[in-house]
Amino acid sequence: MKFKSRGILILCIAVQVMFSLQTRAYCQDPGQKEDTTSVNTLSSITVAAERIVKEISPAQVLTGEKLQRLSSFSVADAIRYFSGAQIKDYGGVGGLKSVNIRSLGSQHVGVFYDGIEIGNAQNGIVDLGRFSLDNMEAVSVYNGQKSSIFQPAKDFSSASAVYLQPKYPVFAPGRKDNISVGFKTGSFGLLNPAFLWERKLTDRLTLSASTEYMYTTGRYRFTYSTKGGYDTTATRRNGDVRMERVELGLFGITDGGHWKVKAYFYDSERGYPGASVREEPGKFRHQDRQWDDSFFLQASLKQKFSQRYSLLLNGKYAYDFLHYLSDPREDVTTMYINSHFRQNEGYLSAAHLFTVTPWWSVSLSDDISLNKLNADLADFVYPTRYSFLNAIATSLSFEKFKIQASLLHTYVKDRTKLESAQASSRSRFTPSVVASYRPFGKTDLTFRAFYKRIFRLPTFNDLYYTFVGNKYLKPEFTTQYDLGFVYRKEFRGSFVKGIEAQADAYYNTVKDKIVALPASNQFRWTMLNFGKVEILGIDAALQGAFNACGIDFSSRLTYTYQKAMDVTDKTSQWYKGQIPYIPWHSGSVIVSADYRGWALTYSFIYTGERYESVANIVENYAPAWYTHDMAVSRDFILGRKSLPKRLKVALEINNIFNQQYEVVQCYPMPGTNFKIRLRLDL
Repeated sequence: MKFKSRGILILCIAVQVMFSLQTRAYCQDPGQKEDTTSVNTLSSITVAAERIVKEISPAQVLTGEKLQRLSSFSVADAIRYFSGAQIKDYGGVGGLKSVNIRSLGSQHVGVFYDGIEIGNAQNGIVDLGRFSLDNMEAVSVYNGQKSSIFQPAKDFSSASAVYLQPKYPVFAPGRKDNISVGFKTGSFGLLNPAFLWERKLTDRLTLSASTEYMYTTGRYRFTYSTKGGYDTTATRRNGDVRMERVELGLFGITDGGHWKVKAYFYDSERGYPGASVREEPGKFRHQDRQWDDSFFLQASLKQKFSQRYSLLLNGKYAYDFLHYLSDPREDVTTMYINSHFRQNEGYLSAAHLFTVTPWWSVSLSDDISLNKLNADLADFVYPTRYSFLNAIATSLSFEKFKIQASLLHTYVKDRTKLESAQASSRSRFTPSVVASYRPFGKTDLTFRAFYKRIFRLPTFNDLYYTFVGNKYLKPEFTTQYDLGFVYRKEFRGSFVKGIEAQADAYYNTVKDKIVALPASNQFRWTMLNFGKVEILGIDAALQGAFNACGIDFSSRLTYTYQKAMDVTDKTSQWYKGQIPYIPWHSGSVIVSADYRGWALTYSFIYTGERYESVANIVENYAPAWYTHDMAVSRDFILGRKSLPKRLKVALEINNIFNQQYEVVQCYPMPGTNFKIRLRLDL
């Protein structure tokens, strides 16, 4: 299986190269010499990811139409195509989906929506499966931090970050309204209508309103083997999801700046199908249910007052409600749980940018946030957290050399119903340095490096969950070292229009890792600082744009190697074992072709062998898995040329070869499935 899986990945890369060369040979007359003196004007070519040569920090971006074409249901599905990122998927549309970047852990990933972080003081994890791609313009992943010192202090406070950028209203000449109506249907009883309306109120003021509804039964067949070696087919149940999303935005332009206000509401009910039963199918029924309500109102103002001073203001209020029900009358394998959690968050931020000279800038940013958690757990302490973040950063930018440095101070104070139950206050300074060097003037080759030390605080669940939390927990520190390069080349009058390559080698450590360990018995656990992890890795990405016979091609290949070792206890027989669910090798391929309104996209994802426990033994071995997906679409232009309407019809087929696989043990993933998408832009 090991050599077969790697062979498939190598084969996909080889097929792409051969396809490109054969297409060029087919379209060119053997007796005709290529004219290198003329310039051919071609339609614009969109690469699967934006340029990254201007980024000092390692960054990957999927944007625009290419993002919409991927056979992806949510943001989590799209992030699978980034090198260094692993999605932990608990099966089906309704399962929890979190991202782990460079093996540092999901709680070290900051998730930002339209420039402001999505908070979750309860458990520190953002479920990326909740965010649809329907109204998303770009998804970006940054290692370390963004290559900008003009940002809130919170943007400096994560080991890595995911930025979700919704669509911004853009109007064609003569238009004051944009209306888009979409509908998706397909496998698992999917019903997914969506509506978007954008209105140009004045030349400086625009309004955006979007809504979406989604329902799916979440039922699909999967195959597993019994102890006797027989293959058995069962149906994944209790994976249904009902979701509604409403989003309102108001956008304004000022002299020297802009502002925006956004309101977001999300409501869902879902079933958690639970782990599959391997020995006696149907004996146990997983009937756990979860209800979520999320609302936030956020605002941002960015204003340039002079050539030397700019101001960025952000503010947010968020409310999250979670109801979790586990009833042993429905599922005999569980205890009775009927818990309600309510989170309230308030956030204010001010960032100041001082441009001292054309090549030297300094920024100061101050953030204040308040998080409060209420729950109906027995003996709950009702924690409230006050967080104060202050960052000072500087940037030096010369023709060939750029460097940015920042120092973040974090002060956190918790209060609880009982003063004796609260954790002590925390005060920490954490630095980061990012640099790039472009040695050759005419060659677009840039070397880059960064160092960052950061920590994540224990969550409310870590500290205060009844009978489990430990108020004496220390923060979990990470240290990152990165060295890489980016190379880009554009061609004229050639089959190859442009290529871009990037690669990074990195070394990460995680100290005082927070883990759950059994206490007095197997039914009572507690949280302890018990872990230490070392990670060695390589991320690489290659993308290109081509044109032949009037067909525009684009491609993107990614590869990741990671050796993530548990170095907690030198006396353990599992010392330096690969940590759970981190593959040594992983990668992806995306190939797209566009011709006269037709678009074809093929994508391939490979996750290599790994282990389900730090005990790297045969019983815990998880084989490699890979999926092939394909999407074909056609654009139709309707109505008058002056005010055209656009109809897009698309068909997606996922897991074409019906591979049976599990991302997490005993949580089988869907086999072959399809989706039909319709979108009418008025």
